[in-house]
Amino acid sequence: MVIRDKVKQEIDRMPEGVVVSASDFDIPRQYRATLIKALNQFEYAGIIKRISKGRYYKPRTSRFGELLPPEKEIVRDFLEKDGNTIGYITGTRAFASLALTTQISSVIMVGTNVSRRPLSRGQYRITFLLQPNRIVKDDIPLLVILDALRLIKEIPGSTTDDAIAQMTVWIKGLSETDRKRLLELCRAYKPYVRAQLGAILEYLDFPVEDLLETLNPVSRYKLGISSTILPTTKNWNIV
Repeated sequence: MVIRDKVKQEIDRMPEGVVVSASDFDIPRQYRATLIKALNQFEYAGIIKRISKGRYYKPRTSRFGELLPPEKEIVRDFLEKDGNTIGYITGTRAFASLALTTQISSVIMVGTNVSRRPLSRGQYRITFLLQPNRIVKDDIPLLVILDALRLIKEIPGSTTDDAIAQMTVWIKGLSETDRKRLLELCRAYKPYVRAQLGAILEYLDFPVEDLLETLNPVSRYKLGISSTILPTTKNWNIV
Protein backbone atom coordinates (compact mmCIF):
# COMPACT_ATOMS: atom_id res chain seq x y z
CA MET A 1 0.00 0.00 0.00
CA VAL A 2 1.22 3.52 -0.79
CA ILE A 3 2.39 5.25 2.40
CA ARG A 4 0.19 8.27 1.73
CA ASP A 5 -2.91 6.07 1.48
CA LYS A 6 -2.05 4.26 4.71
CA VAL A 7 -1.59 7.56 6.52
CA LYS A 8 -4.96 8.74 5.18
CA GLN A 9 -6.63 5.57 6.45
CA GLU A 10 -5.20 6.11 9.92
CA ILE A 11 -6.31 9.74 9.92
CA ASP A 12 -9.82 8.68 8.90
CA ARG A 13 -9.94 6.37 11.93
CA MET A 14 -8.67 9.06 14.31
CA PRO A 15 -11.22 10.56 16.72
CA GLU A 16 -11.76 14.26 16.18
CA GLY A 17 -9.81 16.49 18.54
CA VAL A 18 -7.12 13.92 19.41
CA VAL A 19 -3.58 15.28 19.02
CA VAL A 20 -1.02 12.98 17.38
CA SER A 21 2.58 13.12 16.21
CA ALA A 22 4.41 11.22 13.49
CA SER A 23 5.40 8.51 15.98
CA ASP A 24 1.72 7.65 16.52
CA PHE A 25 1.36 6.39 12.96
CA ASP A 26 2.03 2.74 12.17
CA ILE A 27 4.61 3.52 9.51
CA PRO A 28 8.12 1.96 9.43
CA ARG A 29 10.91 4.36 10.41
CA GLN A 30 12.56 4.16 7.00
CA TYR A 31 9.48 5.87 5.53
CA ARG A 32 9.45 8.72 8.04
CA ALA A 33 10.28 11.37 5.44
CA THR A 34 7.37 10.15 3.31
CA LEU A 35 5.11 10.19 6.37
CA ILE A 36 6.06 13.79 7.19
CA LYS A 37 5.45 14.81 3.59
CA ALA A 38 2.01 13.15 3.65
CA LEU A 39 1.09 14.90 6.91
CA ASN A 40 2.11 18.24 5.42
CA GLN A 41 -0.06 17.53 2.37
CA PHE A 42 -3.07 16.61 4.50
CA GLU A 43 -2.54 19.74 6.58
CA TYR A 44 -2.48 21.87 3.42
CA ALA A 45 -5.70 20.18 2.30
CA GLY A 46 -7.36 21.03 5.63
CA ILE A 47 -7.86 17.38 6.60
CA ILE A 48 -5.71 17.84 9.70
CA LYS A 49 -4.51 20.91 11.58
CA ARG A 50 -1.13 21.62 13.14
CA ILE A 51 -1.23 22.60 16.82
CA SER A 52 2.56 22.89 17.13
CA LYS A 53 5.67 21.62 15.39
CA GLY A 54 5.16 17.93 14.59
CA ARG A 55 1.78 17.69 16.35
CA TYR A 56 -1.54 17.47 14.50
CA TYR A 57 -5.24 16.94 15.14
CA LYS A 58 -8.35 16.23 13.10
CA PRO A 59 -10.57 19.27 13.58
CA ARG A 60 -14.11 19.02 14.86
CA THR A 61 -16.80 21.58 14.19
CA SER A 62 -19.86 22.82 16.00
CA ARG A 63 -22.52 25.32 15.05
CA PHE A 64 -20.14 27.94 16.41
CA GLY A 65 -17.36 26.90 14.05
CA GLU A 66 -14.18 24.86 14.28
CA LEU A 67 -13.10 23.77 17.76
CA LEU A 68 -9.62 23.36 19.17
CA PRO A 69 -8.72 20.06 20.84
CA PRO A 70 -9.48 19.69 24.57
CA GLU A 71 -6.84 21.15 26.88
CA LYS A 72 -5.59 17.74 27.96
CA GLU A 73 -5.00 16.79 24.33
CA ILE A 74 -3.03 19.96 23.67
CA VAL A 75 -0.57 19.11 26.47
CA ARG A 76 -0.96 15.32 26.47
CA ASP A 77 2.74 14.77 25.71
CA PHE A 78 3.52 16.55 29.00
CA LEU A 79 0.94 14.51 30.95
CA GLU A 80 1.66 10.96 29.80
CA LYS A 81 4.59 9.01 28.42
CA ASP A 82 4.58 5.31 27.57
CA GLY A 83 1.38 4.88 29.56
CA ASN A 84 2.82 6.53 32.68
CA THR A 85 1.67 9.77 34.31
CA ILE A 86 4.40 12.42 34.09
CA GLY A 87 2.40 15.62 34.61
CA TYR A 88 -0.98 17.14 35.42
CA ILE A 89 -2.95 20.29 34.68
CA THR A 90 -2.81 22.80 37.51
CA GLY A 91 -3.02 26.59 37.82
CA THR A 92 -6.04 28.74 37.00
CA ARG A 93 -7.85 26.10 34.94
CA ALA A 94 -7.57 23.49 37.68
CA PHE A 95 -8.38 26.02 40.39
CA ALA A 96 -11.62 26.87 38.60
CA SER A 97 -12.72 23.26 39.17
CA LEU A 98 -12.23 23.90 42.90
CA ALA A 99 -14.45 27.00 42.66
CA LEU A 100 -11.48 29.20 43.56
CA THR A 101 -11.97 31.37 40.49
CA THR A 102 -14.44 31.84 37.68
CA GLN A 103 -11.88 33.24 35.27
CA ILE A 104 -10.72 31.20 32.29
CA SER A 105 -7.18 31.77 31.12
CA SER A 106 -5.48 31.13 27.80
CA VAL A 107 -2.58 29.77 29.84
CA ILE A 108 -2.40 26.04 30.57
CA MET A 109 -0.13 25.31 33.53
CA VAL A 110 1.32 21.83 33.80
CA GLY A 111 2.77 20.39 37.00
CA THR A 112 5.92 18.45 36.16
CA ASN A 113 8.99 16.92 37.77
CA VAL A 114 11.19 18.38 35.02
CA SER A 115 12.04 22.05 34.63
CA ARG A 116 10.77 23.31 31.26
CA ARG A 117 10.54 26.64 29.49
CA PRO A 118 7.14 28.13 28.59
CA LEU A 119 5.94 27.61 25.03
CA SER A 120 2.95 28.35 22.80
CA ARG A 121 0.56 25.97 21.08
CA GLY A 122 -2.16 27.50 18.97
CA GLN A 123 -3.87 30.19 21.03
CA TYR A 124 -2.58 28.72 24.29
CA ARG A 125 0.53 29.50 26.27
CA ILE A 126 1.89 26.50 28.15
CA THR A 127 3.71 27.12 31.42
CA PHE A 128 5.20 24.64 33.86
CA LEU A 129 5.18 24.39 37.65
CA LEU A 130 7.96 22.27 39.10
CA GLN A 131 6.40 19.66 41.37
CA PRO A 132 8.67 18.55 44.24
CA ASN A 133 6.85 15.24 44.75
CA ARG A 134 6.91 12.30 42.38
CA ILE A 135 3.76 12.59 40.29
CA VAL A 136 1.32 9.73 40.83
CA LYS A 137 -2.11 9.77 39.21
CA ASP A 138 -4.01 9.18 42.46
CA ASP A 139 -2.22 12.11 44.11
CA ILE A 140 -3.09 14.69 41.45
CA PRO A 141 -6.25 16.10 43.14
CA LEU A 142 -4.22 16.60 46.32
CA LEU A 143 -1.30 18.17 44.46
CA VAL A 144 -3.71 20.68 42.90
CA ILE A 145 -4.89 21.67 46.39
CA LEU A 146 -1.30 22.20 47.50
CA ASP A 147 -0.54 24.14 44.32
CA ALA A 148 -3.48 26.42 45.11
CA LEU A 149 -1.93 27.16 48.51
CA ARG A 150 1.42 27.66 46.81
CA LEU A 151 -0.09 30.18 44.37
CA ILE A 152 -2.61 31.62 46.83
CA LYS A 153 -1.78 35.24 45.94
CA GLU A 154 -1.93 34.62 42.20
CA ILE A 155 -5.43 33.15 41.83
CA PRO A 156 -7.27 35.59 39.53
CA GLY A 157 -10.52 37.13 40.70
CA SER A 158 -10.05 35.89 44.26
CA THR A 159 -8.74 37.29 47.53
CA THR A 160 -6.60 35.19 49.84
CA ASP A 161 -9.48 35.09 52.32
CA ASP A 162 -11.93 33.87 49.68
CA ALA A 163 -9.48 31.24 48.48
CA ILE A 164 -8.69 29.99 51.99
CA ALA A 165 -12.38 29.77 52.87
CA GLN A 166 -13.04 27.64 49.80
CA MET A 167 -9.92 25.52 50.34
CA THR A 168 -11.10 24.81 53.88
CA VAL A 169 -14.38 23.50 52.48
CA TRP A 170 -12.56 21.19 50.07
CA ILE A 171 -10.12 19.87 52.66
CA LYS A 172 -12.96 19.32 55.14
CA GLY A 173 -14.57 17.04 52.56
CA LEU A 174 -11.49 14.83 52.21
CA SER A 175 -11.33 11.42 53.82
CA GLU A 176 -8.94 10.85 56.71
CA THR A 177 -6.70 8.85 54.38
CA ASP A 178 -6.52 11.73 51.90
CA ARG A 179 -5.81 14.24 54.66
CA LYS A 180 -2.91 12.12 55.85
CA ARG A 181 -1.60 11.84 52.30
CA LEU A 182 -1.98 15.61 51.89
CA LEU A 183 0.22 16.08 54.95
CA GLU A 184 2.84 13.75 53.50
CA LEU A 185 2.90 15.53 50.14
CA CYS A 186 2.95 18.94 51.79
CA ARG A 187 6.32 18.27 53.42
CA ALA A 188 8.02 18.75 50.04
CA TYR A 189 6.47 22.20 49.61
CA LYS A 190 7.81 25.50 50.94
CA PRO A 191 7.20 26.48 54.58
CA TYR A 192 4.43 29.02 53.81
CA VAL A 193 2.42 26.27 52.10
CA ARG A 194 2.92 23.95 55.07
CA ALA A 195 1.84 26.74 57.41
CA GLN A 196 -1.40 27.31 55.49
CA LEU A 197 -2.26 23.62 55.39
CA GLY A 198 -1.39 23.26 59.06
CA ALA A 199 -3.66 26.15 60.01
CA ILE A 200 -6.55 24.72 57.97
CA LEU A 201 -6.17 21.20 59.35
CA GLU A 202 -5.82 22.47 62.93
CA TYR A 203 -9.03 24.46 62.42
CA LEU A 204 -10.64 21.19 61.30
CA ASP A 205 -9.34 19.45 64.47
CA PHE A 206 -6.97 17.21 62.52
CA PRO A 207 -3.64 16.38 64.25
CA VAL A 208 -0.81 18.48 62.81
CA GLU A 209 1.88 18.49 65.51
CA ASP A 210 4.42 16.75 63.26
CA LEU A 211 3.89 19.31 60.50
CA LEU A 212 4.34 22.20 62.92
CA GLU A 213 7.75 20.80 63.90
CA THR A 214 8.96 21.19 60.29
CA LEU A 215 8.62 24.98 60.50
CA ASN A 216 11.05 27.53 61.91
CA PRO A 217 9.31 28.96 65.00
CA VAL A 218 10.63 32.48 64.33
CA SER A 219 9.57 32.67 60.67
CA ARG A 220 6.57 34.79 59.70
CA TYR A 221 4.43 34.25 56.62
CA LYS A 222 2.87 37.39 55.16
CA LEU A 223 -0.13 36.03 53.30
CA GLY A 224 -2.88 38.46 54.27
CA ILE A 225 -5.19 35.76 55.64
CA SER A 226 -7.69 37.13 58.14
CA SER A 227 -8.00 35.44 61.52
CA THR A 228 -11.77 35.79 61.19
CA ILE A 229 -11.61 33.44 58.19
CA LEU A 230 -9.03 31.12 59.72
CA PRO A 231 -8.72 31.59 63.51
CA THR A 232 -5.66 29.32 63.77
CA THR A 233 -3.37 31.54 61.67
CA LYS A 234 -1.58 32.92 64.74
CA ASN A 235 -0.48 29.41 65.74
CA TRP A 236 1.33 29.12 62.40
CA ASN A 237 2.84 32.62 62.32
CA ILE A 238 0.65 33.64 59.38
CA VAL A 239 0.18 37.40 59.25
